[in-house]
Amino acid sequence: MTDKAAKGDAIRRKVLGDAHVDRAAAACTPLDEPFQQLITEGAWGTVWASDAISLRERSMLTLALLAATGNFEEIPMHIRATARTGATPTDVAEAFQHVAIYAGVPRANHALKLAKQTYAEMECENE
Repeated sequence: MTDKAAKGDAIRRKVLGDAHVDRAAAACTPLDEPFQQLITEGAWGTVWASDAISLRERSMLTLALLAATGNFEEIPMHIRATARTGATPTDVAEAFQHVAIYAGVPRANHALKLAKQTYAEMECENE
């Protein structure tokens, strides 16, 4: 494993949790192994591992970008990650306000709907 891959795996586990990363690794096949390596080294080992901004800020940026680009399927995963990054529901709502103004109300509205559902699920899981 390269240094970037090891660093990426560590930060990915810190942000998404061991269970998520273990599930992704178990589901990895030769077809998607190069992709998994790419995101582990590039996204997690380079971008997320940088100490230029906090995990909280990265979490907010990621959620806003996912919503703005209409990549809604990853929003619940990153809402769950806020429990580890320190981004609060208020932070997330503020990020989605920016999405509404700069990328469109329907995208922000759908992202908020997903956030509300995910936070409710997380609350039930913690009871």
